[in-house]
Amino acid sequence: MDQKLKIIIPMAGAGSRLRPLTWSRPKPLVSLAGATVLDHLLATFETVPNLESAEFVFIMSPGQQELIQPHMDKIYPKSVVHYVVQADKKGQSDALWQARDYLNGPVLIVFSDTLIKVDFACIANEEVDAVAWVKAVPDPRRFGVVEVDSRGLVTRLIEKPNDMNNNLAVVGCYFFKEGAQLAQAIETQIERKTALRGEYYLADAINLMLEKQARMRVERVNVWLDAGTSEALLDTNRYLLEHGKANLEDQGIYDDNVIIPPVFIHPDARVNTSIIGPFVSIGAGSIINNSTIKDSILSQGTHITNSQLEGSLLGCDVVVNGMKGKFNLGDNSRANW
Repeated sequence: MDQKLKIIIPMAGAGSRLRPLTWSRPKPLVSLAGATVLDHLLATFETVPNLESAEFVFIMSPGQQELIQPHMDKIYPKSVVHYVVQADKKGQSDALWQARDYLNGPVLIVFSDTLIKVDFACIANEEVDAVAWVKAVPDPRRFGVVEVDSRGLVTRLIEKPNDMNNNLAVVGCYFFKEGAQLAQAIETQIERKTALRGEYYLADAINLMLEKQARMRVERVNVWLDAGTSEALLDTNRYLLEHGKANLEDQGIYDDNVIIPPVFIHPDARVNTSIIGPFVSIGAGSIINNSTIKDSILSQGTHITNSQLEGSLLGCDVVVNGMKGKFNLGDNSRANW
């Protein structure tokens, strides 16, 4: 690629399916396997050609930048990030239209709840106009899917089809050799008011490109993780801990604790006389005393005492004392016996 790549990440939205965790923080900053959802997403781009010269564009809801920018400044100080606000919830294409100043040259678009395992080296010398990453699914009716011809080129995208004929679901990751092509299609889409229930879908803009003879191919992925619901977040935490994100992988007794891997315990956390694991992620500054914790995500600053937790999601600075069961608690919550 001769021109500088823009990596555009639409992340606007209330994250309502992850409440109460998202009452006080945007979904990309929710804790997951020793980091945040955003950190794991950014790790996806490690194979992008010339990543050091790429620029990021974050499309956010009002108020999100004041939380996300400090995180980026602290963890990724060398990254160039542009922040764009989508004031109204008018869909995917509208989000990208707000970032139209950056829709030029090569563009990689990845939605913020898309966690995939992929090698992006293929985009360095891409021959067609666009690429859509897809995964075969048993029931495509819940997803957007692609229709592909005998040459392997996409003929159209279908949003939530009524039949099972096409099972290649789009995973929310796209590459465009020339972002201006997409910007022009979105402009046409908005002019024609091609929307569904007041929202402009990216699939319709891509179909307009295809109607003008743009060539799009598919790239298949084997791993597609979701971080959009509480259960999905726990599923993804399990997968990531099993695939390299744990820092304790040997079962045994550490000090006076029993560890059942895979587990991530932040070096700044303190754990005493407890049983931890499997599939537990514990954030920085947490203090765990005399407790048993399984299959849970504990954000930074949690204090757990004399408790038994399983399948739980705890936000930052949560205190749980003398409790047993499954908990989903937002930041600064208290649960005491």
